[in-house]
Amino acid sequence: MTRRLPTIHGITEHDAGPWRMERLDLEFDNGERRRYERLHGRGHGAVIVVPMLDDATALLVREYAAGVHRYELGLVKGRIDAGETPEQAADRELKEEAGYGARSLVVLRALTLAPTYMSHQTHLVLARDLYPERLPGDEPEELEVVPWKLDALDQLILREDFSEGRSIAALFLVREWLRTQPGARA
Repeated sequence: MTRRLPTIHGITEHDAGPWRMERLDLEFDNGERRRYERLHGRGHGAVIVVPMLDDATALLVREYAAGVHRYELGLVKGRIDAGETPEQAADRELKEEAGYGARSLVVLRALTLAPTYMSHQTHLVLARDLYPERLPGDEPEELEVVPWKLDALDQLILREDFSEGRSIAALFLVREWLRTQPGARA
């Protein structure tokens, strides 16, 4: 069923740290009026990168995650800076966090975190044809790079130190995307 989007009768906003909080006064087709709140990021979005060491092996990084106060395995990720494309941001983040550049970068799709109340989008980028190159990053310590076979994702998702939803979704999406490509293994 296709529905018309609710009518926005008003928006009020205020600062919420790195976010802008908006309150929307909405009216739905059935006449119901509600107030919704949403967060807008102040930046240009973000990237999450699946760097493929070879046709079957992705590179993960282990870094400190303040939200859960532990070290987590996950994918290279970061903000898109002003003037950068998702591909440029992915290549920069890959060099900063994992010590690799990529000759092939493909944006597969955008992922949302919590679309019912956040506007933030993260661009999923597949990075292939890697070569060693390191740029200084903003991490307080060098990140451990961990190769992981895509055919062992079932073991990875059961690990306590691999819990971030974007990383889980990105690896499965890339594995399925690679399976549909002529001549690709995964």
